[in-house]
Amino acid sequence: MLRTSPPSVPTFTPYQAFPELTGVQERPVSEAKGWGPYVNNGGTCIGVAGDDFVVIGADTRMSVGYAINTRNSPKYIKLTDKCILVSSGMQADIATLHKTLVSRLVWYEHQNGKKMSTPAIAQLLGNTLYYRRFFPYYAFNVLGGIDEDGKAAVYSYDAVGSFERCQYSSSGTGQTLVQPLLDNQVGFRNQNNVANRKLNMEDTVALVKDAFTSVGERDIYTGDYVNIFTITKEGIKEEPVFRLKFD
Repeated sequence: MLRTSPPSVPTFTPYQAFPELTGVQERPVSEAKGWGPYVNNGGTCIGVAGDDFVVIGADTRMSVGYAINTRNSPKYIKLTDKCILVSSGMQADIATLHKTLVSRLVWYEHQNGKKMSTPAIAQLLGNTLYYRRFFPYYAFNVLGGIDEDGKAAVYSYDAVGSFERCQYSSSGTGQTLVQPLLDNQVGFRNQNNVANRKLNMEDTVALVKDAFTSVGERDIYTGDYVNIFTITKEGIKEEPVFRLKFD
């Protein structure tokens, strides 16, 4: 029995099937706007550690593009009486991440009869972010707190859980604006014949306010109000809400 090849199926372009489209410019597939699971709602977070205190803060603006959804969307969560997490990025992922951490901390406290230490929370956050590395939380975090020895600690993270303990850190849409200021005024980077003096808590709070003021002038996604906290071995103290520009 002879084998015959199947008849070829005719193909039509849109212009052959619909002659009225003749002359219409065809849009390349690479330029077509696709759907994405993430949106950046903006905001800036800052954390600075002294010897025995941490100053940490975040603004309250939540934006999408050029639209401001709300001027009062806090980006912080108090995890223990000596540890605070501030996060910028996608508000939905931030809320989910914060809720997940709180539930795990409550579980830990019920199992062990004590609150988790700040270094342990730092590792927990890193593990939680790494667990979602193939579909990451769109959240950029700064963790601040006091460890078991009474020393101040600030932790800086990327989106998939890599972290380090450092003296200061920032995240969010204003990071590129505020990080050079912190490098200069806190880290004293690349300065010759300048004494590396240690800031006290009052000076650090003032510096953080100046940093947010500067970012608020230049980043449209940072503004309205700033929640600033000081953390010591005695606990957490919230500073009066600091107001930025509304435009």
